[in-house]
Amino acid sequence: DLTDSTVLRNVGVPVGHSVIAIQSTLKGLRKLILNEEKLREDLENTWAVVAEAIQTILRREAYPHPYEALKALTRTNEKMTEERIHAFVQTLNVSDSVKAELMAITPYNYTGI
Repeated sequence: DLTDSTVLRNVGVPVGHSVIAIQSTLKGLRKLILNEEKLREDLENTWAVVAEAIQTILRREAYPHPYEALKALTRTNEKMTEERIHAFVQTLNVSDSVKAELMAITPYNYTGI
């Protein structure tokens, strides 16, 4: 058949390789043993990651110079903690609902999406 395309005849190869790759990935993921205590500890020590989320929300709210505000907070030699983040949020000139939204962000629930 002259209408048969080489591309169409060879679709099965990449699809088959994709299936094998997914199966292999799932097999490897099932072997992982998570150290939940260490994961919690790491999250508790990385409060600086929520600065990205705060900056994004401040941009949404048309807050003036959100990058500079967060830069002043995060670029110090002090450890970033929940208390420092919450104290910073309280100083922001935004509505109470936005402050509540910002206070709800933690390293545990922020995925960067």
